[in-house]
Amino acid sequence: MWPEGMRAAAALTFDFDAEEAWIGEDPANADRPGVLSQGTYGAKVAVPLILELLERHGITATFFVPARVAERHPERVRQIVDAGHELAPHGYTHTSPSTLSREEEEAELVKGLDVLRSFGSDVVGYRSPSWDFSTSTEELLQTHGFVYSSNFMDDLKPYRREGTSLVEIPVQWVLDDAAHFWFDGATWTKKISTASEVREIWEGEFRGYHRLGGAFVLAMHPQVIGRPYRLEMLDGLVTWMRTFDDVWWATCRELATRVP
Repeated sequence: MWPEGMRAAAALTFDFDAEEAWIGEDPANADRPGVLSQGTYGAKVAVPLILELLERHGITATFFVPARVAERHPERVRQIVDAGHELAPHGYTHTSPSTLSREEEEAELVKGLDVLRSFGSDVVGYRSPSWDFSTSTEELLQTHGFVYSSNFMDDLKPYRREGTSLVEIPVQWVLDDAAHFWFDGATWTKKISTASEVREIWEGEFRGYHRLGGAFVLAMHPQVIGRPYRLEMLDGLVTWMRTFDDVWWATCRELATRVP
């Protein structure tokens, strides 16, 4: 299903949550600047470093952005768009659709679209906060003209969701940086993995995706992957992956075009 001569595909995606990851979880966090500073780091420091890394490698990525982040950090979203990267919604607020009524979910979706489209982007993809869907989500995505979603974990290759017009770009927790690096401040029981451990896991997964002809989609968060040691790891991983000359590097939007 890939361009001629290509055995597999790879995509770098970033969920640019900034402070909204914490406010969406608990609105009271809006008044806790120390808590929010974890997300502020993503906008203040990490996004520019990630954009530099992508430019060095000549890779165009997909950034999934809660629209309230775009309102709070428009200069960063403008930099993403001006660098040629794909922009796609990640909710208006970072609120799981499964906790909303159909009307509330549609309002979030429409408002998010309006904000992101104001940056001049042709927005066609969607990643839900927490990769969570309600019973109305797919219907609403089709109603509002979305081409693809990137939320389900049931395949190694993009496919068309049965009974819908939507292409699914599959993801997996093992390819999500937060699953390995996110500190559990509530219980202090979750170990933070070393970057070398995560690189070993991601390299092994990539070898499998390459062997099976899949689409290797990394889901990362600027506030998580954007630490110096982890960016060094990502830089090395991408350098190694690019030694495979039969891998097509694409945005999620481009991956979706390969599905009939």
